[in-house]
Amino acid sequence: MQPPGMRYISTRGMAPRVDFEGALFSGYAPDGGLFMPEELPQLSTETLRQWSTLSYPGLVKELCTLFIGPELIPRDVLNGLIDQAFSRFRHREVVRLSRLRNGLNVLELWHGVTYAFKDLSLCCTAQFLQYFLEKKEKHVTVVVGTSGDTGSAAIESVQGAKNMDIIVLLPKGHCTKIQELQMTTVLRENVHVFGVEGNSDELDEPIKAVFADVAFVKKHNLMSLNSINWSRVLVQMAHHFFAYFQCVPSLDMDPLPRVEVVVPTGAAGNLAAGCIAQKMGLPIRLVVAVNRNDIIHRTVQQGDFSLSEAVEQTLASAMDIQVPYNMERIFWLLSGSNSQVTRALMEQFERTQSMSLPKELHSKLSGAVTSESVSDEAITQTMARCWEENKYLLCPHSAVAVSYHYQQTEQQPPSLPRCCLAPASAAKFPEAVLAAGLTPETPAEILALESKGTRCTPMRKGDDWTLMLRNTIEDISCQQRDHFLNALE
Repeated sequence: MQPPGMRYISTRGMAPRVDFEGALFSGYAPDGGLFMPEELPQLSTETLRQWSTLSYPGLVKELCTLFIGPELIPRDVLNGLIDQAFSRFRHREVVRLSRLRNGLNVLELWHGVTYAFKDLSLCCTAQFLQYFLEKKEKHVTVVVGTSGDTGSAAIESVQGAKNMDIIVLLPKGHCTKIQELQMTTVLRENVHVFGVEGNSDELDEPIKAVFADVAFVKKHNLMSLNSINWSRVLVQMAHHFFAYFQCVPSLDMDPLPRVEVVVPTGAAGNLAAGCIAQKMGLPIRLVVAVNRNDIIHRTVQQGDFSLSEAVEQTLASAMDIQVPYNMERIFWLLSGSNSQVTRALMEQFERTQSMSLPKELHSKLSGAVTSESVSDEAITQTMARCWEENKYLLCPHSAVAVSYHYQQTEQQPPSLPRCCLAPASAAKFPEAVLAAGLTPETPAEILALESKGTRCTPMRKGDDWTLMLRNTIEDISCQQRDHFLNALE
């Protein structure tokens, strides 16, 4: 008998347990919570030493083996899926560490097709989905709302796949021109892009409305791929392990030395991944760096998890998020997997848009994570300084993390090695590079987007966005049925 594989439970404790496949296809748990592993494997110092020589894809393979289980995807098949996922990355190591002046380490997570870290997790997620769909001969329609990077990474990871269609809603005029072109120039039959006259919180409304209709979701096999999907958090854990092994001075000491990892974030997916890695025994100190949208910073500092009046538009636009959904995973983890506490807190937040953490949970959080909020001015100053000292261009989101590093080094020499995660390439944000008084460097692939044909259906103010979305989903299902019937004939 094989032991049953890893099981997942909801942070709110009211949903049945599922395996990895169940968590992958559902996004939110049926009780509104998020899926988390029922038990976290504890990694011994010996295991960490063994993993320390692995490549980034090698670490992803080890982590996925632990959290998926060979009874669901056999090890050799899993290795093949992960190799396939990373086959279109521009850098052979997939992820690369740049060692710069003054102890600055920048982990470049942006060597994928769309020049953003989301390529890493979404390429793997799409391979896992495709594997299960082919096995079951099923089709799904993926619905994604994007603030910029998720949409293009999701499109690239599933474009041309035969068992998946993807519908993306993008906020017209709130993404950069490059981000928009990366989505509207993919002219594949299974890609459907809508340009919404609204911001990313507004375009979430029709998506929420459609997913609230459980019968409709079931009938059309709908799923979401946003940053709450467990498989994305799983792959993102590898960033932290890789950062640690690249920056740790030596693994011969006992206990192992610590490394500080600075995580710039919006929805807190990368942060949740770091907290889980930490709980598994990876000796990292986490610093979360946010822009002026500072709900996570306020939560860490004062235990104040409450919405601000409105989203502030900043240069680090992909982090202009009001509700960092993945914080729920962190609350659950740090409350000792207490789903009653988590459910009560999140229901309070959903009712009143405001909640303060109980004292004990707040002290656990501020013990696990340090935080900083960074202004646009600090972002451009950091970009300028990093260019001046290293001739190295940072994207505005990476600059949020590096700004923390510069601030700390002014005060005292770093006691721990520090690694800043860089979620995107500066090439995607020429507007911010110009704002920092620097000259954008644009790769040929991105320049070529300008001359490509585009396809994007407008969702205008006054249109019924929910109805338009439902109609598109019904059309896709009809086409699927026709394909299926033709195949039978």
